Amino acid sequence: MKISIQRLNDAVHMEAKNEDGVSLQMDGTGEIGGINGGFRPMQMLLAAAGGCSAIDVVGILKKQKQNPDDLQIEVTGERVTVEGEQYTEFKTIHLHFILKGSHLDEKKVARAIDLSLNKYCSVSKTLEKTAEISSSYEIVE
Repeated sequence: MKISIQRLNDAVHMEAKNEDGVSLQMDGTGEIGGINGGFRPMQMLLAAAGGCSAIDVVGILKKQKQNPDDLQIEVTGERVTVEGEQYTEFKTIHLHFILKGSHLDEKKVARAIDLSLNKYCSVSKTLEKTAEISSSYEIVE
């Protein structure tokens, strides 16, 4: 796996590109010269946790013939604060899954989320070394 990072301006606006040519943009806060031109790196960690788990959950549910009509995940993180600064790792990460579908079995949804976060999602498995990861879900019609 290889990611290339290219600086896009004379400050901290960057573009990351993977081996397939897919790109995303990153930036810092205005306090350090950022222009809000992309995700901040720590926001990307939360997005990666949500995206990884979403892929797992959809795959697990499809195998159980429980394909949701829609899936959203709201990911929140709280960082450790040291001497008033938040330039540290996450202390907690919470993923709230919102699944749409009248045909969804609640037990299968709960099991899919549990399997993702505790077994399959490599991003969550990496982040759990420093952060307490929790989840919740709701099924809407």
